[in-house]
Amino acid sequence: MRQPSNNKPRRRRVDNIQKFTVKADAPLLEAVAAVLKDHKPTKLKSMLRHHQFAVNGTPSSQFDRPVNAGDELWVNFDGSFHVFTHPKLKLVYEDEDIMVVDKAYGMLSTAAGNNIKDETVYNVLRKYVKLRSEHARVYMVHRLDRDTSGLMLVARTAKARERFLTQWATIVSERKYEAIVEGNIEQDMGLVQNYLKDADNYEVISTDDPKDGGELAKTRYKVIERSPRFTRVELSMRHGHKNQLRVHMKDLGCPISGDRKYGGRANGIHRLALHATRLCFEHPITGKKMEFESPIPANFLTLLR
Repeated sequence: MRQPSNNKPRRRRVDNIQKFTVKADAPLLEAVAAVLKDHKPTKLKSMLRHHQFAVNGTPSSQFDRPVNAGDELWVNFDGSFHVFTHPKLKLVYEDEDIMVVDKAYGMLSTAAGNNIKDETVYNVLRKYVKLRSEHARVYMVHRLDRDTSGLMLVARTAKARERFLTQWATIVSERKYEAIVEGNIEQDMGLVQNYLKDADNYEVISTDDPKDGGELAKTRYKVIERSPRFTRVELSMRHGHKNQLRVHMKDLGCPISGDRKYGGRANGIHRLALHATRLCFEHPITGKKMEFESPIPANFLTLLR
């Protein structure tokens, strides 16, 4: 008969992590020296090499990394911070309440339909935060389509999530994307406005009739560059309906390159040419203005040549 194991579950190590508010702009090593005045320079350099410092929750071993007044400096006196690495997800910013990530194309934000086994932004981040605390949570407050890349905002606390969900229009001031669309958008800038609703075939359709049960959606566009076959365009919206930008570009007669679902053709970069480039919002807890940018993938520009 199999004997019961006497091995007890290993307890998760709880590190001694202290947090300091940076008083003045400085490179990381100087900022650390300003708060850990009783530590010798050689000790601080050793701690830096071992990833024992984090700025706003993001570990760094770069001695000259810019640190700004008001930033939160985390010091792990017991060991290294876990450095987040993932081939399709970059951690841009992290603190106790929120995270900003840069997602590659081909990755779901959350599980959908029969894709419950697929790796998602939610699952990856959930595993990451639980390395520090088994009680840690993440909450998706907005999503990007699988084949859209770029910046995403994630809440880490129920309070931050609630603020985003109930005050999105006042907290989030700017969401910008860039796309390469087929054909020529004649006007340099404009507004696409109609009502969007989900269809039975997992697509989204637009209508000008508010009585058709759709949700009002507005997309502003601004032409950046034109070529004989394509147009590079900046797109912005405050509230986002599923597939909104893709449907609105189709409505303009200029579907996004690579968007087979909404009238686009296959392209040489083998992906949807849509990227979330800019995200500006008020921190849901501190009220601090937050601004993040992500350049469009270099292969987008090859479509214009």
